[in-house]
Amino acid sequence: MQSSLDAVRLGAGLPERVATRIQLLLAGAPDPEKSVRFLDRLRHESPSVFDRISSSPAALRCAVSLFSYSTFLSDAVLRNPQRLLQLSSSGRFYRVLSTEEYGRRLDEFLAREEAPDAIDFARFRRRQLLRIVLRDVLGVATLSDVTLELSRLADAILDVAYRRVRAQLVARHGEPRLPDGRPCGFSVIALGKLGGEELNYSSDVDLMFVYGGNGETDGPAPISNKEFYKKVANEYTALLSSYTADGLCYRVDLRLRPDGTLGEICISEEGARAYYRERARDWEKQMLIKARVSAGEPEPGTALLEFVEPLIYQSSLDFGAVEAVSETRQRISEKMAARRAPNAGLDIKLAPGGIRDIEFLVQCLQRLHGGREQWVRHGGTMLALFRLRDKGLLSGPEYARLAHAYQFLRCVEHRLQMEGDLQVHTLPTDPERLAVLARKMPPDSSGAILTEATFDQKLREHLAAVEEIYERVIHAHKPMYYTAALDLPAQEEEIELAQPASNLTRFLDQRAPRLAAAVAASGLHRGRHRFEHFLEKATAIPDLLDRLNDDPHLAAGLLDIFEHSAYFADDLLRYPELLDEIGEPFHLEGGPLHDGASLRRYYRRQMLRIQSESVLGPAPIFDTLRKTSVLADSVISAAYRNAIAAAPPPAGLDYTPGDQMMVIALGRLGMSEFDLGSDADLVFVIPDEDVAEHGFWTAVAERMIQTMSSYTSEGVMFAVDTRLRPDGREGDLVQSAGTYKSYFAEHAEAWEGITYMKSRAVAGNVEGATTFLHELQDVDWRRYGQSMRSREELSKMRTRLEKEQGARNPLKAGTGGYYDIDFALMFLRLKGAGIFYKVLNTPERIDVIEKMGHLAREDAEFLREAAGFYRAIDHGLRIATGHAEGSLPTAQSQFDVLTNLVRRWTPEHLHGQRIDVTLNQVRRRTREFFNRLFGRP
Repeated sequence: MQSSLDAVRLGAGLPERVATRIQLLLAGAPDPEKSVRFLDRLRHESPSVFDRISSSPAALRCAVSLFSYSTFLSDAVLRNPQRLLQLSSSGRFYRVLSTEEYGRRLDEFLAREEAPDAIDFARFRRRQLLRIVLRDVLGVATLSDVTLELSRLADAILDVAYRRVRAQLVARHGEPRLPDGRPCGFSVIALGKLGGEELNYSSDVDLMFVYGGNGETDGPAPISNKEFYKKVANEYTALLSSYTADGLCYRVDLRLRPDGTLGEICISEEGARAYYRERARDWEKQMLIKARVSAGEPEPGTALLEFVEPLIYQSSLDFGAVEAVSETRQRISEKMAARRAPNAGLDIKLAPGGIRDIEFLVQCLQRLHGGREQWVRHGGTMLALFRLRDKGLLSGPEYARLAHAYQFLRCVEHRLQMEGDLQVHTLPTDPERLAVLARKMPPDSSGAILTEATFDQKLREHLAAVEEIYERVIHAHKPMYYTAALDLPAQEEEIELAQPASNLTRFLDQRAPRLAAAVAASGLHRGRHRFEHFLEKATAIPDLLDRLNDDPHLAAGLLDIFEHSAYFADDLLRYPELLDEIGEPFHLEGGPLHDGASLRRYYRRQMLRIQSESVLGPAPIFDTLRKTSVLADSVISAAYRNAIAAAPPPAGLDYTPGDQMMVIALGRLGMSEFDLGSDADLVFVIPDEDVAEHGFWTAVAERMIQTMSSYTSEGVMFAVDTRLRPDGREGDLVQSAGTYKSYFAEHAEAWEGITYMKSRAVAGNVEGATTFLHELQDVDWRRYGQSMRSREELSKMRTRLEKEQGARNPLKAGTGGYYDIDFALMFLRLKGAGIFYKVLNTPERIDVIEKMGHLAREDAEFLREAAGFYRAIDHGLRIATGHAEGSLPTAQSQFDVLTNLVRRWTPEHLHGQRIDVTLNQVRRRTREFFNRLFGRP
């Protein structure tokens, strides 16, 4: 009631349009009372700027949001409110800035000061935080965007500060040099969250200083390199961590250096090598997973990190070492918990299942498997989680639960820290403050604002999920039907698994004899371990085991899926009720899909229907891909409707949003060849007459992307890639139709234009988008199709992709890979681009090109078969793992599973030899056709 009265008082004397806009914005603010107080101060302290801000919808939205979320930045803005106007109209507000850009900004900022000192660095950091916080709370930036920018800002400040300190000391002592006369460099190595490029708003920066080696400076009064860099390190640390009227720049923590607080403030490269080779404790090596050179000269730090990498990822490491580090971590957590005040709130960092548990779990898995799988070596927690899942070291459900929990907890951490620029991890205990914190969180998957109760429920669910996975993985709890055979080395696995697991057999013989017979007949091999877990769940669900025992067709299908798809087996383990979807036909639901949770459940059910039909049917490969595309279309369309309903109100009070925006799919989805684990390549276009509402439509597009690609406890639907828009990452997320046409008529490279030959409308103004795409195709035809000038450009691009990606992704980018077919068809299709088709998949493209006389019958028949064969291999790999793979599996058991699947979707005459032999023949003939078409020798 008080906030409403204050808002009415604030609106007195304002134009009705402005007062109404303020009321609407306050209604959506998490802390409207605080927003009103700061708006009132702004109006009285800077009336002219207040008028300008209130007349700008974008600036007013920034002001209300900032005043609600951050007290320390609100106070700073009141001293210079012009910055809100500058930020709200900046074209760079919508993109992530690079370290170099921050460095240039800092150099320009310091150039205005006669003698820059600690307060100038602190003031610059605070100014940049304003932009980052606003991008965060307005939903413009993702969590990874925010942490990356905070890290890049820190990198820039650390580097500029180092170079200034060093220059002053060089002026006094000369340049430090090694005995051979080469300059002696100094590396600032970042550890912890900065090292992983996942910095908080108010993190310590964990640093380690390493210099090149012994020697001395070349000035008139030389000192040793060690003394020189001790001076640098001390002055540098003081500059960064001194308290000023604008706060401090960063709290520098050097305790993770060799020998900790007992060690030298900086160490030579050789000294550091000796320490990590001979004396470093296990946790000190694990800590280096996140290490990277953040500032200074890269050479000594890079050399050290290359030296220690084999020590971190020892291929012989076992769980004994992990458990030892786990015990160390537990003791540290207990000590820190004991120091907290008895009435303090929950610590989201140290609580069981909290941030530290997720980060530690990831690092343990990286150490265990990083010796064999270099792909999992990465300092960032989110990307490391993805790579662990990518290699099958975390299941899809485990990955989704950990990723979603990490995002949620880090978002809570950010909301706590952006309030006062304090290193806070504990939740408030006051119910009113806790309710405000809940409202500051992003809306849930349905678009609803969190309440204190729903926030607490989500928090408890995430902590419990992480704790359960942590305990199971770290302490290796074994399933009910675990047998020693499953612990044998890979080369012995096949022999042992061929023998019955006595516990499982005995159990099924007693409870479900017909199911036991089905298991025996199925030859269950790779899926046995997961199927045992599933039976544990089945015993707790009434009638489920009886259903499998009474329905031999369902039992056979379930066993087939467990044997051939670890991905869907994990889905069934987590959601046993999905058993009802096996064998059911795919169809679009007519019921309400009004939030992200209902969309994810719908997508999961229908995806299992489509893919179980593919595996068990078996269905023709391009029919399956078309159905998966229809499913993705329906999700995108529903996400569009939900995003419009949940987005902040448009700036224009008389503007009614509907189907104005055109959501266009490219790539595999654009060709209706979407598959399990595919990314959706999407672009967002608005008519020229709707450009005034660019901010609104940007919010709609961002909300759509969040709904579809968020990692939640219920899993993820698919990632969204928007880089195919004009100017790629640098371009606005939403652009006008006129901008697109101008770009493709004047600036686009040939490959960009031709990419849009594989495009179609999927949501919003579908009819208008189809007309728009027809017009773009005409532009393509005029620029490239009539003159055929694209031949050389496409050939060069294909060569570049082969060089850059061919080794790690030979199925797609290698010699004779699928890209050869795709590039050839794009080139040939361009010849007939004067005729527009709403959608053409690969077989349809081949048919059209053949009928136009641009492709010989023999070549057309080969390309149909080759495309189907490539898609079958790709689909089989996705079915087995849940994601794309770039090459055939090397493990024999996985190769056998893929062979079994591929033969279900390909003609029988291709089954006479191993699929790798057939693949090599297809690749050779594909490359021969490609060379002939593009005039290559």
